[in-house]
Amino acid sequence: MDTASGADVEPSSHDTAMVDYNAWLFWHEATEERRQAQLDRQAALAELTGGSIGARVFISELAMVHPSGLRMGDDSYIAAHAYVTGAFHAGHDCSVNAFAVVRGAVTMGDGVRVGAHTSILGFNHAMEPDRPVHRQPLTERGITIGDDVWIGSNVVIVDGVTVGSHAVIGAGSVVTKDVPAWAVVAGNPARLIRDRRHTSRATGTAHALAGLAAKAREQAAAIIERSWEPNTPVARGAAPTDRTHTGQNAPADGTPTGRYVNAPGEPATLRAHADAVELSYLLSDAPPGQLPQAEHVRRLRQGQDPVTGLTPLLDAAGSPGPPPAGFEDGTAHYHVLSLGYALDLLGSRFEHPVGAVARMSPADLTAVLDGLPWRAGGWGAGATVDTLGTALMWNLRHFPAQGSRTAVDALLGGLLVRCRRDSGLWSPSRAADGLLQAVNGYYRAVRGSFAQFGLPVPYPERVIDTVLAHAADERHFGPGRTTACNVLDVAHPLWLARRQSAHRAKEVTAWAAGQVDAIIGQWVDGQGFPFAHPPLSGPRHRDHRPGLQGTEMWLATLWYVADLLGVAESLGYRPRGVHRPEPALDAHDDQAVTPGR
Repeated sequence: MDTASGADVEPSSHDTAMVDYNAWLFWHEATEERRQAQLDRQAALAELTGGSIGARVFISELAMVHPSGLRMGDDSYIAAHAYVTGAFHAGHDCSVNAFAVVRGAVTMGDGVRVGAHTSILGFNHAMEPDRPVHRQPLTERGITIGDDVWIGSNVVIVDGVTVGSHAVIGAGSVVTKDVPAWAVVAGNPARLIRDRRHTSRATGTAHALAGLAAKAREQAAAIIERSWEPNTPVARGAAPTDRTHTGQNAPADGTPTGRYVNAPGEPATLRAHADAVELSYLLSDAPPGQLPQAEHVRRLRQGQDPVTGLTPLLDAAGSPGPPPAGFEDGTAHYHVLSLGYALDLLGSRFEHPVGAVARMSPADLTAVLDGLPWRAGGWGAGATVDTLGTALMWNLRHFPAQGSRTAVDALLGGLLVRCRRDSGLWSPSRAADGLLQAVNGYYRAVRGSFAQFGLPVPYPERVIDTVLAHAADERHFGPGRTTACNVLDVAHPLWLARRQSAHRAKEVTAWAAGQVDAIIGQWVDGQGFPFAHPPLSGPRHRDHRPGLQGTEMWLATLWYVADLLGVAESLGYRPRGVHRPEPALDAHDDQAVTPGR
């Protein structure tokens, strides 16, 4: 944000323009001649507009001020190169700083600070299709700003917006909807960050999050090492170029032995290897130390079937299983996400395009969407969409000849027309488990589609309503019931929808605040997070014991929860890989690829 006071700045006595830019200094530093010229200018403006101007007001001679109506209270000012037209009414102690634009019908209360280069536009053009834009009539609903509002530099506020008293608008924000009183908002479009009145609680939460993150970073290497089985056999293949990690158990060709497991005693999986990579980059911005980077890449690439582009599960010997027959083999679907994003973090990619999806025409994709079990199995339907969207994204990013923008459009369009207006989701509630399948499936589907391609979600207010209703269902949340999936599948949709709407903001914040201690309390030193919160009687099965999957997912979930509270920066990390908040590909430009690293 841009500091609007600047009272500690000492002007140069040799630069008479200094007070035009540091307007708060005018009545302290200006010569008597300039003071009189200023009063004469104000009198002329008041007479021209029939308005009123209070005591100690300053309107820079370098500013373009030509309003149809003007009212300014005591100690307000308009600095150099500001552009003010229309009906401008400001209370006491208001500031319009250098290069700001205030046009149309704009009303400010007392103590409003407007940063440099900000545009407050209380009018608009119509844009009916029957004539060019320059011939369209103007519309004017006006902008109302309350008392004690701080508007940072380079903000844009559009016509029709009301900004409540005591609000703060972050630099560079684009404000298209009303801002509640006491709200801190930022972003494009501006979204609620927090309530200014909750600083003490936010500070305590931020300290708790920072403490957990510091502990996680300190223990990250040991947690990953705990899930490394050094003597597990691996499939033979091309040896790595870096021999420094091969150790005493390396076979004759120099390929290191060892595999990653989710937790001690579990079988080796490629998902565990990918989780180790994501967790290591999340907390240390480097690959896991058990293998050289080239060997990480080789192992994550080696099992991919060149025809389908799918990677099978490992068999009991640690080698890739039989190639998937086609896209209908769902056992290989999650590898499109987990292996693809792990390779992305390692600076690599799949060796082959995902041919099983590349060969689908838009009609084929529509047929797949039509055949998904939206009503009976929302999670399965969403998971399939996630795989389709991610495969299309990898093909576009890395294999342009196999990528299809038309196929992406077909997928997104098909989802848009199938979205339920009453809930914002794709699946209905079920008697057996309420909204569990619908919400969890929504997370998977929207992650691989609208979120991954950087597009707004449909019906965000209904999404917030539905997800909050699900979050209150005690069948799925509480000791022995809460899982990383269930909480992530609430946090991520709320985070996405809240970027578009402040609907039920207090309830969203209250839900997020209630998660922090519950999540942090599950951390086990040296082991990380269990995937599921164990019952009060203690762990009963392997999901209740810490592992790589639970640790990576809960750390990512904690970031989304913290960001809903406006304190995510206290964690000092940002989700990487599958759970990254940034889009992986700009849907409007297939050349504008966001690097995974």
